Amino acid sequence: MGSTGTVLRELRGAQKSAKGVSLYSRYVNRPAGRVLAAGAHRAGLTPNQVTLVSALFTYTALAAVALVEPSWTLALLVHAALAIGFAFDSADGQLARLTGRGGPDGEWLDHVVDCGKLLLVHTAVLISFFRFGELPSQGWLLLPLGFQLAAVVTFCAGLLREQLGKAAATAPAATAPVSRVRAIALLPADYGVFCLVFLLLGAPGAFRAGYAVLAVVHTLFLAAFLTKWFRELRALRPG
Repeated sequence: MGSTGTVLRELRGAQKSAKGVSLYSRYVNRPAGRVLAAGAHRAGLTPNQVTLVSALFTYTALAAVALVEPSWTLALLVHAALAIGFAFDSADGQLARLTGRGGPDGEWLDHVVDCGKLLLVHTAVLISFFRFGELPSQGWLLLPLGFQLAAVVTFCAGLLREQLGKAAATAPAATAPVSRVRAIALLPADYGVFCLVFLLLGAPGAFRAGYAVLAVVHTLFLAAFLTKWFRELRALRPG
């Protein structure tokens, strides 16, 4: 097992393409995940174990959102746990590519954890709104449900686009250059940027406003993604 510096250099060469990745994931989450992957490698952890560590941080933070009255202390702790969980979510794939120990089981486990995360994060907000929110109206309880719908449909539709696209493709797709404009435009849809809203938990009104803005933005992104992916898949029709 090489030194941490050697492992980090090897990990830099084992990165996925930056195409379609926001600036946050490219310059914050992936580098953080690289450090965590190096540490996990030194500790002898498997990629699947790293995925479970990611789930532990993320799900613990979401349980706290649902069960603990909002405060600035809770805001800092929840955001820190979500950010660490997201970095470990990047680390598992990096570790798998470094060690060659990835496989269908690891990819399946990673997607199951991600799907659970998307369901639970908005369920936790809904519970927090109901228990502690002092909402202007009960209609606010519908907001997390709508946000959850947008997030889960985007996640599932993206996975289906990827799998169906691979199945229908008859030739390797041309590699397009990485667009910095696209990387900036994707920032509002990045999970890491979304997690920043939890820093506002200590101010319930500000949190509701920020969460509502992100819900609208994610819904607009969903409409754009669905249109794009449908056209791409239709173009793959034979004949």
